[in-house]
Amino acid sequence: MVFLGFGKYARADRIYTLEPILGEERGGGKRTLVWVEGIPEPLVASRTERTILQDMGEDASAQASVLEDALALAERLAEDSERVGPLLARSIKAESGVDISELGKKARELLEQTARGDDDQHLF
Repeated sequence: MVFLGFGKYARADRIYTLEPILGEERGGGKRTLVWVEGIPEPLVASRTERTILQDMGEDASAQASVLEDALALAERLAEDSERVGPLLARSIKAESGVDISELGKKARELLEQTARGDDDQHLF
């Protein structure tokens, strides 16, 4: 069951569309239209579509995707920082303020922490 606000609940497996309420219709506890299988008209929820999706379990898959992207970026940074020579790294830092060597170091630390599987270490 997913809480929609104001004492309204819907089964997560019956919700098929979430539609944010926009413009002047939004407000006063009206945030999202929730289309539920078997009910001809949408329910008005006082919660945003994002919080409803989180309750439905969509948040976990979205976070996993973000985590995979962050780890892939960290891996590329670690590899690229090793290929850039010290002279080019200093030039990049002088021109843009980005320290490629430091980014590579932090990326390697991040990858080491995730490889160890420490539950106490958090990426973000």
